[in-house]
Amino acid sequence: MTLRKILHFPNPKLRHIAKSIDHVDTEIKRLVDDMFETMYEDNGIGLAATQLGIDLRVFVVDVNMDRKQQLTFINPIITEKSGEQKCPEGCLSLPGIYAEVKRADKIKIEALNRDGKPFTMQADGLLSACIQHELDHLDGKLFIDYLSSLRKQLITKKLKKLRKRTL
Repeated sequence: MTLRKILHFPNPKLRHIAKSIDHVDTEIKRLVDDMFETMYEDNGIGLAATQLGIDLRVFVVDVNMDRKQQLTFINPIITEKSGEQKCPEGCLSLPGIYAEVKRADKIKIEALNRDGKPFTMQADGLLSACIQHELDHLDGKLFIDYLSSLRKQLITKKLKKLRKRTL
């Protein structure tokens, strides 16, 4: 497994719309393994391929603190949404930035797993929010897109200050 570089906002590649995966092969499986390793290294709970500059419809999630609930979603589609939740979100592509985002509380999703086998699952709470957040990445959308323009401007300024400190 290999650690990959996570792109940071405002990298334009974060706005790319990912392409469907035709066939799950060893290269895709290696990518998934690398994504889990990279996500864990940065203490994340989800990571989309687009955050690595790879325009493929795949993301990984593990909301379990013991890192024992690895979920892979290839070509994911949310087929049902219900309820509403508002919870704080962060993003490995926007380090140090958190904001409350309104999302569906319960979802039903269809995807392929790491082995290319189709599955359907229902999720609620944190897992539901994480899946929706990562699926947004595959569509070129960031959680800050749900915020007011004033809030986005404040976040952009904060990120510029943080970047200057690290240079």
